[in-house]
Amino acid sequence: MATHEPEITAPIDLCTPAGRLNPDAVGWTRTPLHRCNLRGWGRAKRWEHWCITTPTHLVAVTVSSLDYLGVNNIYFLEYGGCEVNRNSVLPLARGVTLPTSLGGGPTSARGKVSIDLTDGPDTTRIQFSCKTTHGPLTGDVTVRLPPGHETLGVVVPWSDRKFQYTAKHTARPASGTVHLGDQAYDFTGGWGVLDHGRGRWPALVRWNWGAASGHTDGHVVGLQLGGKWTVGTGMTENALCVDGRLTKVGTELDWQYTDFLAPWSVRTPDADDIDLVFTPFHDRAPGPGTHQCFGHYDGSIKTDDGQTIGVEHLLGWAEQVSLVW
Repeated sequence: MATHEPEITAPIDLCTPAGRLNPDAVGWTRTPLHRCNLRGWGRAKRWEHWCITTPTHLVAVTVSSLDYLGVNNIYFLEYGGCEVNRNSVLPLARGVTLPTSLGGGPTSARGKVSIDLTDGPDTTRIQFSCKTTHGPLTGDVTVRLPPGHETLGVVVPWSDRKFQYTAKHTARPASGTVHLGDQAYDFTGGWGVLDHGRGRWPALVRWNWGAASGHTDGHVVGLQLGGKWTVGTGMTENALCVDGRLTKVGTELDWQYTDFLAPWSVRTPDADDIDLVFTPFHDRAPGPGTHQCFGHYDGSIKTDDGQTIGVEHLLGWAEQVSLVW
């Protein structure tokens, strides 16, 4: 196995009745099992973020509640062409609906952007709309969860008062259409990645996150790569999904980069489980301290059964974020 971290195999509450971290909830899962029974107000963070990529364009939607604010976003990028970024900030998160736990009900946002996320037994439907200078931006995209496809869930404990449950889904097949003005963009054959979060955060945080999905070396591969924010907690959010089977990687990754548009190195310390170079083609900088770069991964990964998989030109992203929130 590529991790020392405990695997949780039965449903469990994230919090105690007093609202603190349930110590038995610290671990990782292959399917969503945590009941995210957060209590109180003020430092709780809840969000759903989907990014759907194709070889020529992508779209991402975010619905979030930070208690005192709802921050919702629709982002569209045509590689080498049109880029659209629309935000909606709602005091006290009015107009935002988020379920307690993953799959626990519909997600929606109303305001300058309209977003609806509807989960079925093996699909998520993503519908959205907003106004832009290029005309209306609307979308209706479905992301499938193939039978037996494993997804990462992990609890990261800073303390019993500050902690995070995150679910990361990679390599989920997508289909549907996005319209921008009079132009239609086909997402059939694309890939969906989910970032679902529920927790209580420190005021200042810095992280790296990388993900990618697609076909490589005769396999369907999903990369889930994290860094910085988990250091010292005993847990990571690092995982590989190969043909629907999850390999949890318990070591912290070494992220090396300087210029954001120059190649990045992302690897385990011994370069055994993960040894990747990320080459960006676009830097999205939506705010101070945030750079999300889209590009391609090359290198190699190793599954927990010892199989080495070559990674060639796998489309995804890598980001650095530093926030006071």
